[in-house]
Amino acid sequence: MKKQYFIIDFDSTFIKSEGLEELAIVVLKNNPKKKQILAQIRKLTQQGMTGIIPFSKSLEQRISKIAPRRSDVEKLGQFLRKHISPSIARNKHFFKTYRDNIFIISGGFKEFIYPVVKPYGIHEDHIFANTFIFDNEGNYKDFDRKNLLSQDDGKVKLVQSFNLDGDIYVIGDGYTDCKLRELAAVKKFIAFTENIEREVVTANADVVAQTFDEFLYRFDLPRSFSYPKSKIRVLLLESVHPIAKEIFAKEGYEVEALAQSLSEEELVKKISSFSILGIGSRTNITEKVVDSAERLLTIARFGIGVNNIDLKACKKRGIVVFNAPYSNTRSVVELALGEIMMLGRRIFEKSALLHRGIWDKSAKNCTEVRGKKLGIIGYGHIGSQLSVLAEMMGMDVIYYDIEDKMALGKARRCETLEKLLSLSDIISVHIDGRGENTNFIDEREFRLMKDGVIFINTSRGYTVNAAALVKYINNGKIRGAGIDVFPNEPKSNDERFVSALQNLPNVILTPHIGGRSEEAQRDMGEFVPEKIINFINTGNTILSVNFPNLQLPKQGSAHRLIHIHKNVPGIMAKINGVFSDARINIVGQYLGTDADIGYVITDVNKKYDPKILSALKSIPNTRRFRVLY
Repeated sequence: MKKQYFIIDFDSTFIKSEGLEELAIVVLKNNPKKKQILAQIRKLTQQGMTGIIPFSKSLEQRISKIAPRRSDVEKLGQFLRKHISPSIARNKHFFKTYRDNIFIISGGFKEFIYPVVKPYGIHEDHIFANTFIFDNEGNYKDFDRKNLLSQDDGKVKLVQSFNLDGDIYVIGDGYTDCKLRELAAVKKFIAFTENIEREVVTANADVVAQTFDEFLYRFDLPRSFSYPKSKIRVLLLESVHPIAKEIFAKEGYEVEALAQSLSEEELVKKISSFSILGIGSRTNITEKVVDSAERLLTIARFGIGVNNIDLKACKKRGIVVFNAPYSNTRSVVELALGEIMMLGRRIFEKSALLHRGIWDKSAKNCTEVRGKKLGIIGYGHIGSQLSVLAEMMGMDVIYYDIEDKMALGKARRCETLEKLLSLSDIISVHIDGRGENTNFIDEREFRLMKDGVIFINTSRGYTVNAAALVKYINNGKIRGAGIDVFPNEPKSNDERFVSALQNLPNVILTPHIGGRSEEAQRDMGEFVPEKIINFINTGNTILSVNFPNLQLPKQGSAHRLIHIHKNVPGIMAKINGVFSDARINIVGQYLGTDADIGYVITDVNKKYDPKILSALKSIPNTRRFRVLY
C-alpha cells in the first residue's frame, strides 16, 4: 500500500484567517490610517490568493505596508493559537497519528506559524514558510528573498524537491495550493472552505471540503467525528428565531431557514436530504412525510404541542422528536391573563369605539377580575402557571384535568368538567391537540356555562366548535372572548385570514401569538437546538416526546454504537452475541425501552473489526443504527 502524505496550508486553513492580515492589525493598532492600510492589504491578499497578481508581488507589497517588529510577530503567534479552525482543532489525533507524513507549507512566516502548529506534534522540519530578517533590536529589515516560498510557484518547486514516493493530498484555500494539483503530481487537491471560499480554487479542486472532518471522512482517515458536521443539513420552517439558525450553523451544520410552513406534498419533495427538521405549529408531519425522510434523524418542535407530528410513524423510523415544554409557558399565560382583564373591562371594545370618535364612559358590564372564579381546563405547564398568577390577582381558581394533577396554591380540582363549566365566571382552555380533543368544547359545554361568561382559548383551534362559539357570543351567553387559535390558520403572513369570529363585539382575536413573545421565541431558539445537538453528538434522548429518555455519560475515548430496534424478545442477546463473537470489550451499555422500541447504546473500545457494524445493522427488527466517535 502506498504511503499517504498530507500538505496543509496555514492561512485560512489551519487558522481561521490570514496571518499577515492579523499581523497588520497588531502593528497598525494606533496608526490613524489603520483602516485604509488594512483594506489595501486585504485586497492584495485576495489578488494573490486568486492568481490575479503574482504571489511574490502580493507578498512583497503586503510586507512593505506592515514592517513588523519581532515583538509584534511573537504577540501574533500567541493570538493565533486561540484562532485555529474549529475542525482542525478537534482532530489533533489525526495530526499526531500522521505527524511523520504531514507538511505545513505556507506563504506566511514561520515565526508565527511554528508556535501555532507545535502542539499538534508536527515535526519542526516539516513546517515550511517564509522567514523575517530583524536587526539586533528586533526591528524589521527584510524577509529572506531566497526562500522558495517567497517566489512565484514556490510551493510547487518545494513539493517537487521532496520527491515523495506515495499519494500526496493537498489541503488549502488559495490559488498557490490549487497549482500544486497541476504541477506537483499530487493525487488530490482538496479545497478547504470552512473559513473562505474562492470560486477559482473550488472550480479546480478534486474535492471541496467545508470542514477538515469532511476531508477525513471522505478518505476514511482517523477523525473525531464519525460523520462530518458539514454534511448534516437542517431545515427550519415557520420563521424560527434566528438564534436557532446561528446555533446550528456554529455547530457546523448546513442550515436552510424558511418563513412559511410547507404542505405535505412540498415536504415530501424537499425532506429527503435533511437530517434535522425544525417546525412550528402549522407544519404537519404525516406518515407520508416521514416515509420520504430518508436521512431524517430528529424533529425539533419549537413549541409545546406535538399533535401536528405523527409520533408513531417517527418512532417506527427511528426519528427522535423533541419539543420546548417550558420555553413559551410564561408568554401564553401572560396573553391569557391580559385578555381576561381586557375583556372584563371591555377595553378592546371601548378602544375601537373611541377610534371611531364615540366616547363611551359607561361602567356597564365592566368588571374587575378580583373575586371572580377562573375555571382552567387543562392543568399542565401553562394552566398551572396561569393558576398561580391569577390567584395572586385575587381570583378564585378551579381546574379540571383528565389526570390527577397536584393543585398549586389555593386552587381546587373539579371532579368533572360539567362542574367547572357551571361554576366559572371565566373559562380558559389549555388542553393538548390530540385528535380526541377535537370539539372538546361543543354545544353541550357552552350550554352548561354561566350566562355572561368570559371565554379564552389559547390551546388549539379545533378543540372548540367555532360555529357554536359564534352562536353563543351572538346570543349573549358569552360576554367576551379571547381567541388565539383557529381551526384553519394561514400558512404564512402573506395569506389572508377569514373567520366567522371577525367583527363580533368584545372579542379579541390574535394570530396564534400566545408563545410569540421575543423572550419565548429566543428561549425556544436556544433550548431546542441544544437538545437536538446533544442527541446528534451523544445519543441523549432526555425530554424526547416519543423515545425512551436516556441520559448518557460522557463518551470518553470509546466508539458509541446506537441501535434502535422493534421491542421484541431476543434482540439484546443478538446484539451482545455480535460483540461476544468478535471478542469486543464493552466499556458501557445503556438500554431504554417502551412498548414499541428498544434504544440501546453500547460504548466499545476503538479497535474492532468494522464488519461488526454490518452485523449489527442486519439484526432482524433493526430500525436504525448509528456510530458516534
